[in-house]
Amino acid sequence: MLRALPAAFVVEDEPLIELLRRLEALDYDFVTPTPLTHERVLRNREGRPAQTLRDIFGWSLPFASEALDPSLLRLLEKADALVTAQAGFRSRYRVSKAAGTLFLHSAYPTAAADSVFFGPDTYRFIALVRSELPPTATRLVDMGAGCGAGGICAAAQLAGTAIVLVDSNAEALRLARINAAAAGVAVETILADKLAAVDGVFDLVIANPPFLVDEARRSYRHGGGMLGAEAGFDWAMEAAGRLAPGGRMILYSGSAISGGRDTLRDRLADSLRRRDFTLRYDEIDPDIFGEELDRDIYRDVERIAAIGAVIVREG
Repeated sequence: MLRALPAAFVVEDEPLIELLRRLEALDYDFVTPTPLTHERVLRNREGRPAQTLRDIFGWSLPFASEALDPSLLRLLEKADALVTAQAGFRSRYRVSKAAGTLFLHSAYPTAAADSVFFGPDTYRFIALVRSELPPTATRLVDMGAGCGAGGICAAAQLAGTAIVLVDSNAEALRLARINAAAAGVAVETILADKLAAVDGVFDLVIANPPFLVDEARRSYRHGGGMLGAEAGFDWAMEAAGRLAPGGRMILYSGSAISGGRDTLRDRLADSLRRRDFTLRYDEIDPDIFGEELDRDIYRDVERIAAIGAVIVREG
């Protein structure tokens, strides 16, 4: 069911909602790779102008006005989503498809502090959430929701579940509302960095926290101590404390492995075994972000693993 949108929301963001609908009708498809792959692809095709929708909305290439359908160009103008470039314009946003749904997120490169990231971790997060969803849930809370991909994709499998998207980045929540509206999913968005801002207990929490050590401390990337895994640990413990009996948390994160030891797994297991919880913890990919190991702070790290954890409070 599509919830009615506030008037201010419609006036300001309807052009971007319509852009997503138009791209969907045009069978637009783009899979966002890692920033490093993106950089390599652009380097390999340097000098070739944007010619397709994927060039403009996927690869973030500059484009001449005649390269884009005039009606789509007008939607970008209305949304203040055009940036002047040497070849004409660039779109402020990228559009990627995941699980059959289009998502608006920040253009490449995502250097700004309030960038809204979307990439291979997003695809792995969505796959984990979809594979671990319970048959029913009253309310799903997506912590650090970003552009809303996890909660919006989960909604397709959870008819009647209230979807709450929580993030400390106002721009992320704006794009999440646009993505949800285009997908026909009713959501509530809450600007906060803690679950304390959300009332009640939860029967389902999902989260994809940052898990790297980012010198610029960008919110979508910097996970703090434990070589970046601290945010994942803190979020998991906060969510566990708010689960109703029988409630479940699905956590996607990354963990730096040193000397064969996974500190995130060990700390979660130690903290949860003393309480009424069960923990299932698996490596989804044993080696991601290998280029980070060139940095001094990761000098003693063997690899960074993508992990999935499912925490259930006993009923």
